[in-house]
Amino acid sequence: MKNRIFEGCATALITPMLSDGKVDFQRLEKLVESQIKSGIDALVICGTTGEKSTLRYDEHLKVIEVAAKACNKRVPIIAGTGSNDTVYSVELCRDAETLGADALLMVTPYYNKTSQRGLVNHYNYIADRVTKPIILYNVPSRTGVNIKPETYKELAKHERIVATKEASGDISQIAEIKYLCGDDLDIYSGNDDQTVPVLSLGGIGVISVASNIIPTQMSKLCHEYLNGNTDVAREMQNKYFGLLKALFYDVNPIPVKTAMNLMGLSVGECRPPLFPMDNKTTEALKQKLIECNLL
Repeated sequence: MKNRIFEGCATALITPMLSDGKVDFQRLEKLVESQIKSGIDALVICGTTGEKSTLRYDEHLKVIEVAAKACNKRVPIIAGTGSNDTVYSVELCRDAETLGADALLMVTPYYNKTSQRGLVNHYNYIADRVTKPIILYNVPSRTGVNIKPETYKELAKHERIVATKEASGDISQIAEIKYLCGDDLDIYSGNDDQTVPVLSLGGIGVISVASNIIPTQMSKLCHEYLNGNTDVAREMQNKYFGLLKALFYDVNPIPVKTAMNLMGLSVGECRPPLFPMDNKTTEALKQKLIECNLL
């Protein structure tokens, strides 16, 4: 078995913004501290939920640096460093490593995409040139590329490719990945509403959007399951299912930032082209927060 990055729940942390659209680094430090005190197992910085795609290179690195310093090695910091440009990804990975990242989250190439053979070459090229462990990130609804199970099997041969965030939503595919890769590749659910199903197939945790607002609960859900208390975990999954769905009433991270603002956390809005939800959808989200005693 390869070295494991974490078990349980990692928060795909939002990037807080000021009213002028600049990154709110003071709020970021407070969020990191709050997450750690709430019992989260790891933090993903500059992923999809962290609005990586609208951060300039210097902002991207600064967010990683500030989060890593605030964390101070208390939990793993996983930096989103994937790109559709292989050489650029290497540069970003190396800078993130220097700034304190403990692991790298690598989304599949998007827009220009690539073949399955291309994915193997892309990831192995990067893995050969970095020092930290890599979590693959498979989210075909956003990228137009799906990592097939047999491709996972090939990628898992590399010593630094240790895990995947599976957000394909395809439970049968995840079962086949586990079958083909065994202990050579850890699997994290990339969808909050599939956390228990993925754990039941041998997954070891979730990279969560919901844990921005319910970190203690999402971490507890995972550890209850991993400790054999499957009934407790299943009950928690069912209890929060409505909220987990509500956090995707609009494009992520619009709803979770809206929820955090409703809860008084003052994280600002998303950067364009993401815009605030309409009043009707916001009210529906608010009702789910009330039902879960978060407002």
